[in-house]
Amino acid sequence: MKELTEYDQLLLGEKGIKVSKLQEQVAIFLAGVPPVNLVAPAHVGSGILSFSREDAIQYVATYQKKKNSLDILKFVPASGSATRMFQFLSAFESDFDPKKQTFDEYIKESGNANAEIFFQYLPQFAFYDALQLYIEQHKAFDGLNEDEKKLRIAHILLKEEPFNYKNKPKGLFPFHKYGEKVVTAFEEHFREAFLYAAQGDVVNIHFTIGKEYSTLFLNQLAEIRPNLEKQYGVHFEVSFSHQSESTDTVALTLDNEFFRDEKNQLLFRPAGHGALLKNLNELNADIIFIKNIDNVVVESYADEAIFYKEVLAGKLEDTRSKVHKILQKIQKEKLKKKELPEILKFLPELNIKVPSYVHKFAKRYMIEYIYQALNRPIRVCGMVKNEGEIGGGPFWIKDADGNESLQIIEMAQIDKDNPQQWERLQASTHFNPVDIVCCIKNYKGEVFDLEEFQDKKLSFITEKSYNGRPLKALELPGLWNGGMAGWISIFVEVPQITFNPVKTVNDLLKKNHQGNH
Repeated sequence: MKELTEYDQLLLGEKGIKVSKLQEQVAIFLAGVPPVNLVAPAHVGSGILSFSREDAIQYVATYQKKKNSLDILKFVPASGSATRMFQFLSAFESDFDPKKQTFDEYIKESGNANAEIFFQYLPQFAFYDALQLYIEQHKAFDGLNEDEKKLRIAHILLKEEPFNYKNKPKGLFPFHKYGEKVVTAFEEHFREAFLYAAQGDVVNIHFTIGKEYSTLFLNQLAEIRPNLEKQYGVHFEVSFSHQSESTDTVALTLDNEFFRDEKNQLLFRPAGHGALLKNLNELNADIIFIKNIDNVVVESYADEAIFYKEVLAGKLEDTRSKVHKILQKIQKEKLKKKELPEILKFLPELNIKVPSYVHKFAKRYMIEYIYQALNRPIRVCGMVKNEGEIGGGPFWIKDADGNESLQIIEMAQIDKDNPQQWERLQASTHFNPVDIVCCIKNYKGEVFDLEEFQDKKLSFITEKSYNGRPLKALELPGLWNGGMAGWISIFVEVPQITFNPVKTVNDLLKKNHQGNH
């Protein structure tokens, strides 16, 4: 591989990337990223807890009792654009020619069933009234037949202001409607946060957003905050951050040379949601709720989703309290030898597999082992039952040293050509909805350096292209995948109602997004 030029060094400095970090990335490319070794899927009784209603209520009570003495924050990854939501509509807008075919013929020939559903149920979308008003004001339908009107609607929604949804963030897309009031996903997170993360009269929320969308989010915040604060009687303390350029990764050619653009500059790419570990690392709170921007429901379906958020928080608080008490005893040298067997029995409750030889350790070494096992960030993650679809989720995996741990694994990390691994994948019972409550502080109240608990071996190497030229790209370990590989992980079964993602705009037609509409 060719040496870095002086100009390359300047570019690294501008982006805040150390040469050692670049060399580390290149080393991962050259070594390759082996697929994970699945031992077994996690299921209820082995890695996933399932609570009775009575136990769940008890955990809610635990959280509600403690919440006012804790610093609580909601963390919402919201940097995604709405482009993917409209892929099918973009395809329709570019491919449909009403002079050559009817709409029905286009649907039949293209197989674009989503476009058919979209236009059939158009009045049910929250943006419909604004669209109707725009059409009337601009006489946008004058002289058009029904098929031409559909094409015009697609063009307006995708490319014309105030819509221009192809170039807007997903968080600012109108998700829901209550009477005449239209609500974005961004605004729904404020209502949710008030219901489970309020401390007295303050609610803390942090959004990670694309830098290019900053003004749009700030404008929306200025528009909605006064009414929300008046409605709920609280102050919303809102902060934003961007995916740092220092987390970008270098691209290589397929021959493992530095990929250079038309200006002969190194090409860097955003490193996926794993890059948000840096954003999370800069926060300071006792309990952090993590939930994606598009996973919200209308008010009429919110109660159960809120209940299970508090269940997870109660389980976290219960676990955190037990873990920190043990660590504080170790620090004060007050842990007695007779207590050690009981603590070793407690570790499997945290999904820590204790090797048999540890039980034979002298007291000093046993305490050292317990300290290392417990002095880590803690996460409690909701897991939803699979409905027949296999995919990424909770698995027991084994690393190169033979150590087993409980992890959240993506499909891209699995060797699907290996029959044994494929069989274990197919046996999975739950998937990861990104419903996480976590503690990033140690028993002294200090924030951990979260990068120390990341497993860089769980990165992703993918093939992409730049201006038609193929390249190799590196994604950092996913935030809740390898990014949290070294955390204490507790997985709890939660109902389907807690997971309501919007991958395409048509997902907003589902009942959990319609409700009072």
